[in-house]
Amino acid sequence: MQVLVCAAPGEMTLEETDTPQCGPGQALLRIHCVGICGTDIHAYGGRQPYFSYPRVLGHELSGEVVATGDDGDAALVGQRAYVIPYLHCGKCNACQRGRTNCCQSLEVIGVHRDGGMAEYLVVPITHLVTSETLSFEQLALVECLAIGAHAIRRSRLETGERVVVAGAGPIGMGVAQLARAQGAQVMVLDNHDGRLAFCRDSLGVETFNVTEGDSVEAITAFSEGAMADVVFDATGNPQAMNRGFDFAGHGGRYVLVSVVRADITFNDPDFHKRELTLLGSRNATREDFDMVTGLMEAGKLHERAMITHRAPLTDMPTIMAQWCEPSTGVIKGMVRLVDDAGTDTRTPEALHE
Repeated sequence: MQVLVCAAPGEMTLEETDTPQCGPGQALLRIHCVGICGTDIHAYGGRQPYFSYPRVLGHELSGEVVATGDDGDAALVGQRAYVIPYLHCGKCNACQRGRTNCCQSLEVIGVHRDGGMAEYLVVPITHLVTSETLSFEQLALVECLAIGAHAIRRSRLETGERVVVAGAGPIGMGVAQLARAQGAQVMVLDNHDGRLAFCRDSLGVETFNVTEGDSVEAITAFSEGAMADVVFDATGNPQAMNRGFDFAGHGGRYVLVSVVRADITFNDPDFHKRELTLLGSRNATREDFDMVTGLMEAGKLHERAMITHRAPLTDMPTIMAQWCEPSTGVIKGMVRLVDDAGTDTRTPEALHE
């Protein structure tokens, strides 16, 4: 089978390897779609803190189950599915308390071990979720939006609260959609007019371009002077993450969804004066995935509109660099290994290699 390897920062190569075989408790997934996430972009750029090379990227995955290791799981064969890519130990203190998303020995498919930019991938049955209604592209977006669902749940968001989301990438857009679905008033901050227009026109939230004025003044007007009840950072920028403390009102919560190779600092007297709550949000749990799947199936999210660019796996060694450039206008790039008709998307030459 073909597999796309990120050999070093800025370098992707197509390689041939044996198709894997699944064992007990496992399933073999024929990959159909792989969503490109900020984690992939940072790994490609050499800025992902939990990453080593060479590595096969890809953790936003959907595909068709083509084989199982146990006869008792044979009913899964032929079904559409997405993958929960967080492999937890089930034994540590965090796992015992249901916090599998931050397991002490956590391995993430596509980060700590090879991921789904390949024709086939073996995954644990326990981390495979099937759907009879969602398309392969939709299924490949569930993980991205589950990140937002987990951040919302961490924040204990209440209906009617004012939310500021810093960063209008796919994760920020997911947070904004989930906050709206929970009845919050939402403002998104960014410096990219195209992404802000999408948030405003497609997601129905207020927006502010941080290059065109003072963010604190904009949030003051949005919140009638109270500032935000909850601030979510999805920028991946240390300076922006530091700045986010200024956006929360008295008694507010600040949720860091981004992960960066940097120290985050704040003014302690001001932090205490407002009695802020600072939270980290990492990955997601099955509860978050189920929430997103339910909202998708009910048509309450705008996930498909987020896909702006598509490409076959064979084009990614050259396309990836372009998709990493903000000027390209990518909101969500989708790698298609199999088209909607079930046809392999490789070139005729590649099919005969």
